[in-house]
Amino acid sequence: MEALNLREDMGEKTGVAGANSLQLIAFSIGEQTYGVEITTVREIRAWNGATPLPNTREFVRGVINLRGTIVPIFDLRARFGDGQTSPTKNHVVVVMSVGDKWVGILVDAVSDILTVSRDDIHNVPEGNSIDTELLNGIVTHDSRMVGLIDLHAVVSGAKMDG
Repeated sequence: MEALNLREDMGEKTGVAGANSLQLIAFSIGEQTYGVEITTVREIRAWNGATPLPNTREFVRGVINLRGTIVPIFDLRARFGDGQTSPTKNHVVVVMSVGDKWVGILVDAVSDILTVSRDDIHNVPEGNSIDTELLNGIVTHDSRMVGLIDLHAVVSGAKMDG
């Protein structure tokens, strides 16, 4: 399956968003919907396996070679503490830039491109420490809650201690 390259398609779409709005790529893990800022997404590709690495946590699925760039793949379901994903051909990897590095996150499906107002972003309620640690906020869009992923938090702590 060909990878969907979003950078080329975004030109007109990003101009639509005003200074107070944010465009998100929304994706699902089970019944939950999450999103990341569209400007961080480099491409979306079908799950095609990853080469495992030693001494990494269960949420690190391994690495892929993406046109000469080694990209670590994080299993978002496992990162949220819900056990490892059993990937099928329907699962996708969202490749994003985090700082000067590229990372991929394994998700069930990409669902939508959302435009939300920054004023509609709410703090994550206290309670589940993993959720508050890995999310930047929550926004309601078309009567569903969308958790805004904190990419820096998701990719930190990948190596085993000791």
